[in-house]
Amino acid sequence: MYQIILDQSKKDLQKAADDFKSNMMKLRASSLSPELLEDIRADCFGQEMPIKQLGSISALSPREIMVQLWDKSYVDGVLKAIEREGLILSSRIDGASIYFTAPALTAESRNDLIKLLNKKKEEAFQELRRLRDKAWKDIQDKFTKGEIREDDKFRGRDKLDEAVRDSREKMEEMAGKKEKEILG
Repeated sequence: MYQIILDQSKKDLQKAADDFKSNMMKLRASSLSPELLEDIRADCFGQEMPIKQLGSISALSPREIMVQLWDKSYVDGVLKAIEREGLILSSRIDGASIYFTAPALTAESRNDLIKLLNKKKEEAFQELRRLRDKAWKDIQDKFTKGEIREDDKFRGRDKLDEAVRDSREKMEEMAGKKEKEILG
């Protein structure tokens, strides 16, 4: 019975790791990539939509990305969405195309990115703790109701802790690689 809770927890932990990885992709290191912008949600006629659904995104150079929008009326919404994300990109508009250019990274901007990386990492770790606590509570509830035995309760806790530890190690590894990438 505890295995069902563990299986669901593993799925949740994997989703948390995937979300963390996607957040890491959004942190700009030495070069820009289309992934930086594609999932940012922009207002389009009163509806929030990811930029990747409003046009095509391509990298022109390591420091420049072009967003070719399907319709010129999307430009304002996309610009506001990028600004809201806090990405430090300068933009120029040419019809339905927006060119985003990133300034060269300075020592100060690299330090700011490292701080942001650490903040995102801590948020991800908090999510892991939340998921662990929820699963442990579910296991304890099943034990209290007599649906699982005491030894299964502790076996479930050990397996849960192992799964959380594995997810945390993966996230640490991802963050370490990103930090090296940022520091260049």
